[in-house]
Amino acid sequence: MAVKILGIDPGIARTGWGVVRVEHSNVKTLSFDCITTPSTLPHEERLSKLYQQILQVVNTKKPEQAAVEKLFFNTNVKTALVVAEARGVVLLALSQRNIPVFHYTPLEIKVAVTGYGRAQKRQVQRMIKALLKLDTIPSPDDVADALAVALTHAYTQKPEK
Repeated sequence: MAVKILGIDPGIARTGWGVVRVEHSNVKTLSFDCITTPSTLPHEERLSKLYQQILQVVNTKKPEQAAVEKLFFNTNVKTALVVAEARGVVLLALSQRNIPVFHYTPLEIKVAVTGYGRAQKRQVQRMIKALLKLDTIPSPDDVADALAVALTHAYTQKPEK
């Protein structure tokens, strides 16, 4: 049984997304892109634009499951809060369309894609290119990250009975 997975790397300036189809052990890239919101817009308008565009992706690509990167909190609290708001908007849009959502940490993603939890971003990107048989590394980084999240879910999901 085939399943379409939407991977999302949430952010306020850029939210990467990628859709893959998994059938048995085969993973195929269907589409990917990046949603951007201009910093010149008021914050609430940026969140609204992100929400509307995620809904558009969901409505046109029709994923059956979604995988979203968990927020990694480092030292910049202000940035973490803004990313958390963007992530919340993404989760709301997915929930409103009744799409099951699965969450993965950066460590889980690195292990699933490269086999090494401390892999550098460039290593993850090269593996995405190789594993998904892409001609180039998806750009910007957020798109490659979104595909990595989708691939992580494809590798870790339990088969349906």
